[in-house]
Amino acid sequence: MSETPVSTLGIIGMGLMGIAVMKMTGAGRGWDVDASRCVRAPKANDVFEHCAIVFLCLPNSDIVRDVLCAATLKPGQIIIDTTTGDPRVMAAIGAELNAQGVHYLDATVSGSSAQLLQRDVLVMVGGDVEVFEQCRPWFDRFAREVVHVGLCGSGAKMKLVTNLVLGLNRAALAEGIAFAQQLDLDLVQSLDVLRRSMAYSRIMDTKGEKMISQEFTPQAKLSQHLKDVRLMLAASALPLPLSETHRRLLEKAEALGYGEADNSAVIQAILKP
Repeated sequence: MSETPVSTLGIIGMGLMGIAVMKMTGAGRGWDVDASRCVRAPKANDVFEHCAIVFLCLPNSDIVRDVLCAATLKPGQIIIDTTTGDPRVMAAIGAELNAQGVHYLDATVSGSSAQLLQRDVLVMVGGDVEVFEQCRPWFDRFAREVVHVGLCGSGAKMKLVTNLVLGLNRAALAEGIAFAQQLDLDLVQSLDVLRRSMAYSRIMDTKGEKMISQEFTPQAKLSQHLKDVRLMLAASALPLPLSETHRRLLEKAEALGYGEADNSAVIQAILKP
């Protein structure tokens, strides 16, 4: 297949992730409910009508369904859904679109919008493997690695697995920094020691300094991760005791007013009584 012109690549959802995808791909059109963020697309259908490939960067799979139900779609069009959503809903959307001759990939992103801008994310894709290969050049513009993980819905499943471990790493780091503070240790030195120790995880590089400085400008919002944790718990037939505890911490942080803050603000749920 010849490469799709940038002018026919579009974005629905111009939040942190959507804006980052547009910058890295050079997409020609973008639409958002916030009119100030729209690019050559006053209406969502301006994207669907003019773009052969449309990235969806939306808060959840219910919004994805609403947007697609209202969209004018064309046979052969490719929808690439980066939303962290309900795997069952995303698999059903894929089947419904396939019946219309529209291709659907659930292409979830492991990493923040800031990391995407550095081409330092992993993309996990569910859907038809031939369509996946067709779209690989676009993924390569913003991803360090891209992996096909199975049928539609598999990308969403894999994202929940990776986010479970990532979120618990972040919560463990928050508890460790809070513990170091309670022990009257120097927090900058404590973070440095943690990075040098067997306890190291990459989350220390992206969230450690934010927790110490309590500077919570969002790279990824806390309420979005709480949504993800609830999806994990709903999707699992097994008890997930650590994720249940994590859910309660995130709900406390949200109640304290940190829902729109960076997810590193989970430390506030530990520091505040």
